[in-house]
Amino acid sequence: MTQEPTPGHRLRLPAELGIASVLVLVLTAGALASPNFFTLSNLMVLLLNGAVIGFLCLGQSFVLFTGGIDLSCGSVVAMTCVCAAVLMQTLGLPWPLAALLTLGIGALAGAVNGLIIDRTGVPPFIVTFAMMGVAASIPQIITGAESIRVMQLGYRMIGQSRLFGIPFPVIALAIAIFIAIQFLRRTVTGTHIFAVGGNADAARLAGVNISRVTVLVYAISGLCGACGGLIYGSRLMTGYPTAGRGDELFFSIAGAVVGGVSLFGGNGSIAGAMIGATLIATISNLMNVLNVSAYWQPLVIGLIILFGVTFDTMRASHRLSLPWKALLRGKLRPAPEGRRNPAGPA
Repeated sequence: MTQEPTPGHRLRLPAELGIASVLVLVLTAGALASPNFFTLSNLMVLLLNGAVIGFLCLGQSFVLFTGGIDLSCGSVVAMTCVCAAVLMQTLGLPWPLAALLTLGIGALAGAVNGLIIDRTGVPPFIVTFAMMGVAASIPQIITGAESIRVMQLGYRMIGQSRLFGIPFPVIALAIAIFIAIQFLRRTVTGTHIFAVGGNADAARLAGVNISRVTVLVYAISGLCGACGGLIYGSRLMTGYPTAGRGDELFFSIAGAVVGGVSLFGGNGSIAGAMIGATLIATISNLMNVLNVSAYWQPLVIGLIILFGVTFDTMRASHRLSLPWKALLRGKLRPAPEGRRNPAGPA
């Protein structure tokens, strides 16, 4: 005997279904546009570049969940890339210890952002913009704008090794995504992060430690930036003072916003942000495969950000009505009162 769906239950589709469909369309278009797009070598490049963007987007998402923004993540990549090289080549530290200290430096830079924002009330845009300049200048001052060659061959394991044919950075990103999703879903602090982004005043009245949450999310963003710095440094075996200072910042914001993370805070998901980051990395890679001029790439990404922000703003202000939602409401309209549950009490 087949049980009919209970009237009043609405069909719930995953929020990430839309952006996932767009990603599939872009992948299909790439395969049709160029035979070189789905070659093994190009897919490896896409995965490695996408891993850096994914880490930055992951950290950016935590900040956006609270209604903030981190403009310093790209510069943190450059700073930590050089710091790792200095720790190994100048101070002579073994590469595993240097990598751990580098992660700590990135987290500390993010925590400083969070502390300043929380204690002074200065908008996150201004604080992280200032940190962007500081973090960009430190590696240039240390190295005199020269690259530092890393001679410890074990350092290559971070960015160049593979497990079952999959690049290690991609595996590390997958582990980080899993931990982030579980953290947000299953911990009280994860709930507090969305509460702060939804309504900071109400969260404070409910007993949420706003200061701790603010420092935490920016520290996570700095930590993810340091992961990107280690990947860059180990791939090149060089402390490169301008690593991560290209389009990575814009890619991290675009990926999160296009993936459904609200710039107003309190809404979105890690899964959606990661699909968005993959979409941005795929579009960038496809333009490279098609030999599109590098001058056009920021324009395309900028338009994607504009579209994503406009869509999010109109949706948040209820000025945008999605037609398929109205269609679903019409098909799944609840039964009239008194007939909603015939098996229930009269």
